[in-house]
Amino acid sequence: MTPTTTSTPQTATEDAMDGRRLGFVGLGNMGGRMTRRLVEAGLDVLGFDTVAGRAAEVGAEPAASLGEVAAHTDVILLSLPDSTVVEKVMGGSEGLLRHTRKGQVIIDLSTSAPASTTRLGAELAERGATLVDAGISGGAAAADKGTLTLMTGGDAAVIESLAWAFDPISSAVFHMGPLGAGHSTKLLNNFLNAVALSATAEVMVAGAKAGLDLHRLLDVLNSSSGVNFATLNRFPKIVDGDYLEGGLTGRLMTKDVVAYVEHLGKLGVPSLNAAAPLAAFGLATQLGYGDQISNRVVDAIGDLAGGIRVHSPEAQGGQE
Repeated sequence: MTPTTTSTPQTATEDAMDGRRLGFVGLGNMGGRMTRRLVEAGLDVLGFDTVAGRAAEVGAEPAASLGEVAAHTDVILLSLPDSTVVEKVMGGSEGLLRHTRKGQVIIDLSTSAPASTTRLGAELAERGATLVDAGISGGAAAADKGTLTLMTGGDAAVIESLAWAFDPISSAVFHMGPLGAGHSTKLLNNFLNAVALSATAEVMVAGAKAGLDLHRLLDVLNSSSGVNFATLNRFPKIVDGDYLEGGLTGRLMTKDVVAYVEHLGKLGVPSLNAAAPLAAFGLATQLGYGDQISNRVVDAIGDLAGGIRVHSPEAQGGQE
């Protein structure tokens, strides 16, 4: 199948949403934001999270169990850390697989391993249900605005029929191919993100230690061949003291790079460039930044460079 690109409409029609009820499992940093968008769009959302109170915080109706979510919704979205957690949610005596009904659709928005995704898809198909993988990109800011990019895999007709659910959370939906293709695309994208962020962090620390004006350095990079997402969107904020808190943590970034390496191993492709981001984000975790936003990798590198910070103390009100 030739991959296609579909831009979702700006707003879902009332007719498309009328009577629709979604289940949403995983209401953390990204899942909670997406759930809020769905609720604000007028959709009825039944939410489940292992942390009590999260559903109510984002406006969803709380579910007491995964079984309750499966019993009362036809479409269920998952936003979980990785395939290990997805498999736990799907399997077991209380998992979604046990309660899945014929005709149900489960959408995995997580950063999952494609091999796990295809295996779970086959198990759901045996029960007459359908799995769609939909990797997301854009971070917390895009989740808040409803402008995420979705990379989907699975039956094209099913994905097209889910526009009413995708519209409130995304500005573009890319159909990448059969089940697993969306998650494969997501891993490739996340790896490039990790490389760009860690490499740019190193360059910015070096620029600071060399005495360069970092705003001017970014102007040069963004007008030259070194331009990337981090130089365009992250570091113009970071050098002014705004680390864009709320996004992917350093520990999760490391997890994504490891998943990328494992995926390439299954594909038989050498992962020659993974060592650098693994070293950078591993360092950040060792120095205590692992549970902070991944942008803090620049502080970890700065620590080893003699306590360098790429912003002035005045940028954070005189406090580090």
